[in-house]
Amino acid sequence: MTRVVLVDDHQMFRSGVKAELGDSVEIVGEAGDVDEAVEVIAATRPDVVLLDVHLPGGGGVEVLRRVLGGARSGPAEGATADQAAPTRFLALSVSDAAEDVIGVIRGGARGYVTKTISGPELTSAIGRVAEGDAVFSPRLAGFVLDAFAATDAPSIDPELDQLTQREREVLRLIARGYAYKEIAKELFISVKTVETHVSSVLRKLQLSNRHELSRWAAARRLV
Repeated sequence: MTRVVLVDDHQMFRSGVKAELGDSVEIVGEAGDVDEAVEVIAATRPDVVLLDVHLPGGGGVEVLRRVLGGARSGPAEGATADQAAPTRFLALSVSDAAEDVIGVIRGGARGYVTKTISGPELTSAIGRVAEGDAVFSPRLAGFVLDAFAATDAPSIDPELDQLTQREREVLRLIARGYAYKEIAKELFISVKTVETHVSSVLRKLQLSNRHELSRWAAARRLV
C-alpha cells in the first residue's frame, strides 16, 4: 500500500482528505507548516507527499528545497533499495495560478492537482505519482508544457519573480483583505516583519499602497 504524508495547514481539510482516501492508502504522517513537514517526511520516508502550495514557513517550494536538496546528494552508503526509494511529491492546492504550478514543478514535484479533485481521482493520482508518472489536473498541464517548451524556460512573470516566497505569501494575504495582525498570525511572524515585507513588495513592484497591491494581485489571479 502506498505510504502518504499529508501536508496542509488546515486540520479540517486534512481530515476531509483522509476520509476521502479511506483505506486506499496508508497515511503515515501529517504536517501543518514547513518545519513540521520536513521533520515528518524525514521520520516516515513516505512514498508520496501530498503538498499544499501555501504553507506557513515558506510554502511548498521551501519544503521541496529542504527535502529534495538533501535527497539529491544520493542515498547514504549501505542503504538498502527500500531505504533508498525516492519520496515523490504531488501538489494539492486550491490555487490554479500558473506561477504556483510552475514553482512547485521546478522545485521537484511530480504533479499538481487542485482541491476540486474527487477522492477516487486523488487516489489514482497518488498511485501514478508513486510509480513515477507525472500527474496534472487537465487545464494545468498546459502551464507546464508552455513553461518547459524551451530548454531554458522563460520567466512566467518578471515582476513576480522579483519577490521572495515569503513576500508572495504576504502579497496574497493582503490581496485577500487580511489585516497586518492577521497576516502575522497566519505566517507566524511579527507585525513589524509583515510591514517590512509589504514595504519591500511595494518598492519592487513600484506601487503606492495595499489597494494597488490588491488590484495587481487580482489581475494575475494570485488571490
